[in-house]
Amino acid sequence: MGLFRNHMAEALAEARAAGARGEVPVGAVVVDAGGRVLARAGNRCREWRDPTAHAEMLAIRAACAVLGERLVGCDLYVTLEPCPMCAAAIAAARVARLYYGASDPKSGGVERGARVFSHPQCHHVPEVYDGIGEAEAAALLRGFFAARR
Repeated sequence: MGLFRNHMAEALAEARAAGARGEVPVGAVVVDAGGRVLARAGNRCREWRDPTAHAEMLAIRAACAVLGERLVGCDLYVTLEPCPMCAAAIAAARVARLYYGASDPKSGGVERGARVFSHPQCHHVPEVYDGIGEAEAAALLRGFFAARR
């Protein structure tokens, strides 16, 4: 693997675009072992009327359309700590490394809440790096929800 390149800026751009569409501003990017962006997505739950249309799920689906069922060796950058559903999909897809920005004390499934990767039933555990782009990701979310109160 070559030099590490942080792709959180691209995930944040997807989050900003999602927020502009009226979605919760969460963005995700899947990158292969060579550093090539395979997929990028922002939340589309409201637009598609689909509770599974989280940024991570959409990016994983699109990357799997390129590589196949498994994303071995791939990295996932997401602006918010994945929920339990997304964490399970990350494990099922065999994502190698998960980088996320803001923690999610209410709905997180990685370091908070369900802690999906710590269960014995979890057959694959990615390397997890949190706090990447946390300040901007948290600010996007705070601004989005403050505007709706």
